[in-house]
Amino acid sequence: MNKLFLILFLSSITFAQKDYPTDFISPLSIPLDVSGSFGELRSNHFHAGLDLKTNKREGLDVFAVGDGYVSRIKISTFGYGKAIYITHPNGYTTVYGHLQRANGAIEEYIRKIQYKQNSFEVEMFPSASELPVKQGDVIAFSGNSGGSGGPHLHFEFRDSSTEHVVNPLYFGFNKFAKDTKDPFLQGIVAYPIDNSIVNASNKPVAISYNKQADGTYLASKVVVKGKVGFGINAYDYCTNPYNKNGVFKVNAYLNGVLYYQYDFETFSFDESRYINNLIDYERYKQMKQRVQKLFHYSDYPLSVIKSSKNNGVINPQPNTSYNYKVEILDYHNNKATLIIPVEFQEQNSVVLKEEPVLPYLLKSKVENNYTKENVSVYVPENAFYDDFSFDFDVKDGILSFSNENIPVHKNITVTFNNVEGLTEEELSKTFIASLDGHRLSYNNTYRKGNTFSARVRYLDKYKLSQDATPPRIYNVNFVEGKNLKNQKTLSVSISDNISGIDSYNGYLNGKWILMEYDYKTKKLIHALSDNMYSEGRNDFKVVVTDDMQNSTTFESHFFMNN
Repeated sequence: MNKLFLILFLSSITFAQKDYPTDFISPLSIPLDVSGSFGELRSNHFHAGLDLKTNKREGLDVFAVGDGYVSRIKISTFGYGKAIYITHPNGYTTVYGHLQRANGAIEEYIRKIQYKQNSFEVEMFPSASELPVKQGDVIAFSGNSGGSGGPHLHFEFRDSSTEHVVNPLYFGFNKFAKDTKDPFLQGIVAYPIDNSIVNASNKPVAISYNKQADGTYLASKVVVKGKVGFGINAYDYCTNPYNKNGVFKVNAYLNGVLYYQYDFETFSFDESRYINNLIDYERYKQMKQRVQKLFHYSDYPLSVIKSSKNNGVINPQPNTSYNYKVEILDYHNNKATLIIPVEFQEQNSVVLKEEPVLPYLLKSKVENNYTKENVSVYVPENAFYDDFSFDFDVKDGILSFSNENIPVHKNITVTFNNVEGLTEEELSKTFIASLDGHRLSYNNTYRKGNTFSARVRYLDKYKLSQDATPPRIYNVNFVEGKNLKNQKTLSVSISDNISGIDSYNGYLNGKWILMEYDYKTKKLIHALSDNMYSEGRNDFKVVVTDDMQNSTTFESHFFMNN
């Protein structure tokens, strides 16, 4: 028995110590300054790579970090913006996002496909022989495209066979992004579980702490009647003290026994939204603090959690002292240590948890259907992490839920049935909108007759709204009839205040031209270096359509005389 246990133990160590290739170079020629770490806590997802600063500017050379071939290119107005994927012969793929533009043959390939498909937004999958690259080739130039909040390079490693993302630091990038700073503890929260009382409170309670002379953090004693779980708010500063990066690993011990552990070595995109169960989602919604829970109420398949004894929940007993130790680590083994003394104590609650009586009990593991007036809500199984009581109401045509601070993991379907009092024209312009104060947000809506449905992921307020207003086209960068021989671009600004931009197309002399769209600046830009113009007069047209298919056309002309 002991020999079998030893074999299994050694096998698990061998499996855990996976060897990653480290013969890659940096994608940038400047020292790497990490503004976003792998696994960092973001809105509804874990960060899938490293964000690398580019000295607050665009246009830096971006290098292929190893031999391989361009296996995917995606040009989008959101997300990674302009992104290039390189598959390497060692089983991994690297991703380069938020690019300004590609270089050489890759840029020519992209332009050819864009003009072939008459679309700025394209996705392509070149074969292994079409766009081969060597380590050190300049494949692109850094930018600020897509959902980027400032110039930087988003850089990833993926397992080519599974598409799981892997922390780039495992591939030798720890030597390019050195870190000598300990992670920083910003807060501790204790959570009473199952009507327990913690520090005389039935509600989650912040725990005070001090930093000791040896650098460790010591919390004030936590007294508990019942069960308790803990959460921490922590950061890692990595390459400089101005970037609040996510932490790499957290170990929690109860009296020396590993009780809860997670680390960010790898994860799949399918599980990324489980971030909303790892953090205290309600606290985040109310206070914008991402407290990372070191426990969970019920099991869920988040692979970054490596160890979980009793789901991380502590049940102190009388006449016993408990030492709860939390280690917060970065990849370079810099460490912040927190000690929380815990003991059982008979007590009454001074701060009572408000438990309103609600009519519906939602069972998270099964399907649920609810209907009120002409509105129905369908909840598939596992759309929520735990069971909970709730209510919803329909008043003045607005659907609202009793608690907007519960995270939704899978889409739920909201349906407005048998809508009356609208003409066919009005029905054709109707959609289900999210309501935040007086601001409306469009949801992709399916219509069948006079019934409207939308799949949503928030317990927001919802109502029917109409959009019959076409988009705007404005801020044209040339004067009609002028000679533009010294001009480099044609540009216009576009906007839509209700449902949002769906499509945009530009034409010169009746032929489609490529116009790049940046939603952050609201600009459509055509590079005259594409040589789509004619000598003499050129007729320019832009057509913009919103999500409800309202359309606006702008027409003008200019001359190109050399």
